[in-house]
Amino acid sequence: MSALGQETLDHAHDDHGHHHKQTFITKYIFSTDHKMIAKQYLITGLLMGIVGILMSVLFRMQLAWPGESFALFEFFLGKWAPDGVMSPEIYLALVTIHGTIMVFFVLTAGLSGTFSNLLIPLQIGARDMASGFLNMISYWLFFLSSVIMLSSLFVEAGPASAGWTIYPPLSALPQAIGGSGMGMTLWLVSMAIFIASSLMGSLNYIVTTINLRTKGMSMTRLPLTIWAFFVTAIIGVVSFPVLLAAALLLIMDRSFGTSFFLSDIFLQGEVLSHQGGSPVLFEHLFWFLGHPEVYIVILPAMGLVSEILATNARKPIFGYRAMIASILAIAFLSTIVWGHHMFVSGMNPFLGSVFTFTTLLIAIPSAVKAFNWITTLWKGNLQLNPAMLFSIGFVSTFITGGLTGIILGDSTLDINVHDTYFVIAHFHLVMGISALYGLLAGVYHWFPKMFGRMMNKNLGYVHFWITAIGAYGVFFPMHFIGLAGLPRRYYTNTAFPYFDDLADTNVLITVFALITAAIQVVFLYNFFHSIFFGKKATQNPWRANSLEWTAPVEHIHGNWPGEIPSVYRWPYDYSKTNENGEYVIAGQDFIPQNVPLQEGEEEMNH
Repeated sequence: MSALGQETLDHAHDDHGHHHKQTFITKYIFSTDHKMIAKQYLITGLLMGIVGILMSVLFRMQLAWPGESFALFEFFLGKWAPDGVMSPEIYLALVTIHGTIMVFFVLTAGLSGTFSNLLIPLQIGARDMASGFLNMISYWLFFLSSVIMLSSLFVEAGPASAGWTIYPPLSALPQAIGGSGMGMTLWLVSMAIFIASSLMGSLNYIVTTINLRTKGMSMTRLPLTIWAFFVTAIIGVVSFPVLLAAALLLIMDRSFGTSFFLSDIFLQGEVLSHQGGSPVLFEHLFWFLGHPEVYIVILPAMGLVSEILATNARKPIFGYRAMIASILAIAFLSTIVWGHHMFVSGMNPFLGSVFTFTTLLIAIPSAVKAFNWITTLWKGNLQLNPAMLFSIGFVSTFITGGLTGIILGDSTLDINVHDTYFVIAHFHLVMGISALYGLLAGVYHWFPKMFGRMMNKNLGYVHFWITAIGAYGVFFPMHFIGLAGLPRRYYTNTAFPYFDDLADTNVLITVFALITAAIQVVFLYNFFHSIFFGKKATQNPWRANSLEWTAPVEHIHGNWPGEIPSVYRWPYDYSKTNENGEYVIAGQDFIPQNVPLQEGEEEMNH
């Protein structure tokens, strides 16, 4: 079936080449070529990232200097910042839209959308995705959902303001707060379209990986990147429809008088006609997606980092099969831990202990991955380019953030720090910063494959070091103000003298946030400048083994001219020696997957 599917696709692309001349619109806008769609996802994700980071800068300034007047506030927020002083309503809206944009529109699309599209066909030896048309539709739905989400910022009553988790009743009652009106409706419409886009993309990735692998590419010869993208797509197909169901029920509560999530509500002394529903039901539905979503974001980053570490350590990845097993274990366990977000919602203590057990269990496959990365680095011939530095940074932040997850995963300990800055510090390190590091490492590493040019290495070093110091400067102190009890989502803490001593720490965090946000301009300059003026890339600049580096630098629709390369070995034959202690290929410390096994050579597959 695999060979047959590939043959059909080959013919389709041959026909395509003979009969259609591509115009600007078919090549760059409504393209069905997976490489172009990957670029579209990446650039859209970067633009959304600029909006998300700008929002975080605005609300960090409010937290550091509450009540102060800033011309910046008046410029960006208009009527929401009279005389340059931020209003409480827009603060909550900024936090809400920042979280939504970063989790869904930057990290999910920037990692899965970009790198699944770019690498799945190239690394498994396929001409394109199983359905190029479906792939194109998935990008344009993503783009449409991004536009609708951003348009909610310009609604008169303000954008959604119920937190990125949009818990009822705040999100279910249009009259509850300004942003619960049209802004909340646009949020729900945007997310419904985003989920449709994500499901189309995921189904395409799954079918492509199963059906279109080239000759010799067995599942145990797949790079860990493909395993990560494949399993991520499966998690998405299982969990995203649950959020869609929650959004549809929420729309019915808001607009059609139902009471799925509302019960016995009093609003300014008025008794509303809702009864019988429960906001906790919404929490269950939301977190059944929300927790797997963490792994939808982090698993692709793990796959990219595994590939980059092995390539730049010039060593085989340590424990290849254990890495695959840990990806599968994480995928399964991620769907049975959602309740740890709800320990303070009145959950039965016995049920809380069950969720504590499954949450702590997921630390095992995560630790397997961390130890295997460290062992891959051990005694390696490390090439410390920007992609490698961001990959090592990923391992660091993933471990740091993961350790605090043990505290939050324990129901008795979580109650003390729930909804404080301790939680913010945990998930930003383990999910936000780690996933961003994976995304940036992937951009630096595969930029030559995407654009045929190299990024400036020195600017990459500056970007990494200031980002690494700045990220820890922002989120490490948050653990301590969280342990001191400082609650999240408060617009100002000046009404609570107990927190006065923490004001200086908030200023320190904001200064680091401003520096870290500013240095991303260096990355954006490097990225966009290098697309047009970067040094021309060679075919295999990192001397890597996987199949994408066997395709020509010049993009062609179909990836390879002539025959698709066959595969004879796994993708991690780095520094492999024969019985005499010499490299299998003389003078070359890597062996691409399309090189047949030599006489007497054993196939490695840890």
